Amino acid sequence: MSYSRQTPPEHRNGLDLLTTAQAAEFLKLSETTLCHYRCQGKGPIYRKHGWRIFYTKSDLIDWSEKQRWSSTFNKLRSN
Repeated sequence: MSYSRQTPPEHRNGLDLLTTAQAAEFLKLSETTLCHYRCQGKGPIYRKHGWRIFYTKSDLIDWSEKQRWSSTFNKLRSN
């Protein structure tokens, strides 16, 4: 059985699924940081196809929107 780590599947609704490397690049994070966030339950929503992990851009953007702060002590609430 051959595994392709380069080309993620296309979601049936037309949403492209991003690999962990692509998602990390999109968010300007390292893959390691994204993995830690995933393991801690602090990261963006992801999809699991067997052992492979995928993200959608909309889930990455939704998560990023919730990471807004006005100061080191004041996290902004999502609308």
